Amino acid sequence: MNAGTSFPVLVGVTSNPVTVTVAFHVVPGREADFHSWGWALLGASAQQPGFLGGGVLVDGEAEWHVVYRFASEGAALAWENSSTRAQLDTRAAQLAQETGRRRVRGSKAWFEAQTPTPATPAPPSKWKLWFVNMSAVFPPVLLFNVTVLPYLDSLNALIRTLLLCLSVTALVTWILMPRLQRFFRKWLYPPLQALRGRHKRRTA
Repeated sequence: MNAGTSFPVLVGVTSNPVTVTVAFHVVPGREADFHSWGWALLGASAQQPGFLGGGVLVDGEAEWHVVYRFASEGAALAWENSSTRAQLDTRAAQLAQETGRRRVRGSKAWFEAQTPTPATPAPPSKWKLWFVNMSAVFPPVLLFNVTVLPYLDSLNALIRTLLLCLSVTALVTWILMPRLQRFFRKWLYPPLQALRGRHKRRTA
């Protein structure tokens, strides 16, 4: 798929198709993850009977919409009540909160809803990920080596190392890394920021 083209494609026309638009408020810093999740959901939708197309649309800084279309209300409900959809919704709960859902029957709403959407942003370069990881790991390792480990000389080396790893990974996972990802997100995911800029210019 070329950048600038949209995933939504009408592969069939039925007498009573249904278009579902689901709005989400995305957790700051998790936009790229949600973008990937949205396309994963549409990929799974494409395996279901009656699927006609879909898209992931950006609306502002944190508001996103996932749009999908089925040949009938029954086909859409079958997908929404499937175990595959339930698993995907569980993953989405960590990334965003659903804020609204709209169902429209007929073809006109489908064509009105379409907005060109670029392909999923490429993952950041490995050296960028290395820099962010080092920025998250180095400060707590240095802190523990200077302030805590000197008082644990009497402990077995294996236990000291285990305590260091447990403490550092907890700090990195729940405190440092989420903040660093938000701080560096424009640097890590420039295609996603360009997408936002284009959307804002269209809105203006």
